[in-house]
Amino acid sequence: MNGENETVARLLPKLPSLSELPERKKAASAPKKCDRDADLPGPPASAYTLLPWLLMGLGAFSNLVQGQTPNPWIGGAGLLAFNSLYVTISFRAFVKEKRESRTTLVILAAMAAITYALTIFYGGTWLFFFPLLSLACGAVLRDRGLGLTIMVLASSAGAISGMKAGAVWDNVTLAYGTFLSGMVTAAVLSLSQTVRELRDTRQELARTAVEKERLRFSRDLHDLLGHTLSVIVVKSEAARRLAPRDLDAALGQVADIESVGRQALTEIREAVTGYREGSLGTELDRARSALLAAEVEPVVRLSGPPLPSQVEALLGWVVREAVTNVVRHSGAARCEITVDGAPDRVRLTITDDGRGTPPEQPVSPGPRIGGTGLKGLTERLAAAGGSLEAGPGPRGGFQVTAELPVDPVDGELDAELEAQGVGRD
Repeated sequence: MNGENETVARLLPKLPSLSELPERKKAASAPKKCDRDADLPGPPASAYTLLPWLLMGLGAFSNLVQGQTPNPWIGGAGLLAFNSLYVTISFRAFVKEKRESRTTLVILAAMAAITYALTIFYGGTWLFFFPLLSLACGAVLRDRGLGLTIMVLASSAGAISGMKAGAVWDNVTLAYGTFLSGMVTAAVLSLSQTVRELRDTRQELARTAVEKERLRFSRDLHDLLGHTLSVIVVKSEAARRLAPRDLDAALGQVADIESVGRQALTEIREAVTGYREGSLGTELDRARSALLAAEVEPVVRLSGPPLPSQVEALLGWVVREAVTNVVRHSGAARCEITVDGAPDRVRLTITDDGRGTPPEQPVSPGPRIGGTGLKGLTERLAAAGGSLEAGPGPRGGFQVTAELPVDPVDGELDAELEAQGVGRD
């Protein structure tokens, strides 16, 4: 017994003391900004990375200050308007809803109008507004007509520079710089966005995996302990009834209780590690023993070819849950378990002659699924391409029917692929 107690102690998680709970809760809820930033390769998704490029307009500003620009009030107003629109675009470019809105496109069009007006009227250092406009287009458009827009801007920059009697290589350099600034900006920001989306997807997959593992463990624990405790209770009652008149039979029931307890420890250990595989034959033997101890006549019929281990495991869970419900709630005198196998599909039917649907659970339209255990089994069978129905039997009592394909599909994986990594659980 000491060894079993030690085994149970190892299986149970170590619970924190009451004094540790506030600290643990605070630590769990604290944002992990450093880890988040370290997991983001590439440039940060911030408008401030685009603002330093406004220094390209210092030449135009210098001309205004030194009085080398005709009509300086017009030039100053144009410079102020362009810079204001550029800052606005920089902050809107990193919010998807704002970036794709019509207002952002109107702001880009206004920047383009100011750029063409100032460069045609002034030329010289004002031509550097074209690379800035191209950079803003790359940050906003990304893949929506970006190539054509950048080509138009680059050609316009080279043509206007030529009109202002610029050197040939200066014209080519300006056009190339305009083209490069827009395309590189779009490529870098798109790559950064893709990395962030992949990171979010990875976090969602990890969260889904944790939820699925929790659900698996809760299902296994419910089915294992529910059945095991029910068998122990029934056999204990049988031992108590038999003890006054047949001590040997009572000791036999006590030995069964010990065996069930030891087996439960093994199954809980396997459930914790995630490697438990049920056997239909083993579950049928346990079902017979549990039904006999509860004074219910078991009738088991098997037909068809041998089944794959995965199918046997799922049907074994159904037998365990259904027989547990018969022992606990039905008050039946007879329970029939029928397995009909076919080359492509297998059908399991468990019928009793008990009270049927409990009064507190009225039958609703459509197939009835039952309590928590049967609902969990329904999800398991559905993920494998099968089905489970539970409700009143054709001749009274209660009936559970499970169907499975002989080659079960991986329904959870298919659902994750369809949802791009979000599992169905």
